Amino acid sequence: MDAMDGGIDLIRLADQPGTSGHSVSVRVLGRSQPGVLFGHDFLECEIAVVAESLHATYAMTLLPEDLEDWEETLATLESRRFAAWLTSGRTPSLRFMPDGHERMSVSVHDGPASGVTVTVPLFVLPTGWLDEQRTLLARVRDAYPREVVETSPGTYVWHRATTA
Repeated sequence: MDAMDGGIDLIRLADQPGTSGHSVSVRVLGRSQPGVLFGHDFLECEIAVVAESLHATYAMTLLPEDLEDWEETLATLESRRFAAWLTSGRTPSLRFMPDGHERMSVSVHDGPASGVTVTVPLFVLPTGWLDEQRTLLARVRDAYPREVVETSPGTYVWHRATTA
């Protein structure tokens, strides 16, 4: 699905088809305030968690630096180490706990709103799942390029690409 169809996945972690059906995803729904200088590059998103009879969604807004942090989180996961993303307290946070055997548990903690934490075990991650996450990140960056630059604290301008 592309950005014009109502969203684009930033994260899509799911068991291989035919297994538990558990999944955790983050879908970018669009710009928070398109055309408004301060809020244009903020992205409205939704975290979706599915496990057996559970289907939970959490709304959140991502800042441009959150995408950079996600790229760093992927590098940590590549080494099969515990990683956390979005730990500032302003949005739900995600914690990724790989077990070293292509399995991982993912926890979503909705600290700012409900205080609820949901942990989903992903029993059989498909081959290439990490590469897929990097591809999804690149697609989000292509669909929603950073268009605002902070030139000094609290001062924002539109970034215009120059052509030769």
